[in-house]
Amino acid sequence: QVQLVESGGGLVQAGNSLRLSCAASGRSFVRHAMGWFRQAPGKEREFVSAISWNGGNIRYADSVKGRFTISRDNVRNTVDLQMNNLKLEDTAVYYCAARLGVPVVSSKEYEYWGQGTQVTVSS
Repeated sequence: QVQLVESGGGLVQAGNSLRLSCAASGRSFVRHAMGWFRQAPGKEREFVSAISWNGGNIRYADSVKGRFTISRDNVRNTVDLQMNNLKLEDTAVYYCAARLGVPVVSSKEYEYWGQGTQVTVSS
């Protein structure tokens, strides 16, 4: 199986930046699409961003376009999420996920998940 571990979460003021990282181990990282999802209290888990195994296909939720950037390094087996101009509504637990296939927006299609990392944006 694929094990995923997120890091980089924390408390940040609105307008500032944060960089999340997800480290993968176990089965081959190559050929797995990677995604970032988030879940706020009382809400369903929602799609944030995803990237194909070769980095050629990238998708973003409308709410984060222009602010967040996803990237991956298949040598180091990591996928990052650079989060700029953070807003109060970005507060959530952020999860890294993987699937063997193309990057999709549905959380139900991802096989492997990290434990999540808390991102809290303050005013």
